[in-house]
Amino acid sequence: MKEIQSVLKIVSDGLKMIAQGIEAISEKVDEMAKSQGAEAPQGKTGRRSVPTQKAATQKSAARAPQKKAAAPTAAETVHQIISSSQKGVDMATLMKKTGYDRKKVANIIYKLGKQARIKSIDKGVYVKA
Repeated sequence: MKEIQSVLKIVSDGLKMIAQGIEAISEKVDEMAKSQGAEAPQGKTGRRSVPTQKAATQKSAARAPQKKAAAPTAAETVHQIISSSQKGVDMATLMKKTGYDRKKVANIIYKLGKQARIKSIDKGVYVKA
């Protein structure tokens, strides 16, 4: 029983420290917002009013950065090369076209095979499934 109380006390203290940390971060964010001219309206008590969910969503939507087109992953690159070939592609050709080493290409081929995106038509020759 004493062990459980001891553990609970440790957890409680940890949660208190986390709460203090979150409060400190919140204050820093408020300071940054004020310094950028996005000061929230003040009430009679001098405390910040809490914005509604709709207002918060509108602000974040207005400031949301444009998403860049993500570069294709290594697996997507290998799959594209295999898909564009009608006769199939061997490991050496994949290594030459992608610049990846043998181990990386082998791992990608293994994963694509498990996902049933490619299949082997001969030993070391792969085509789109």
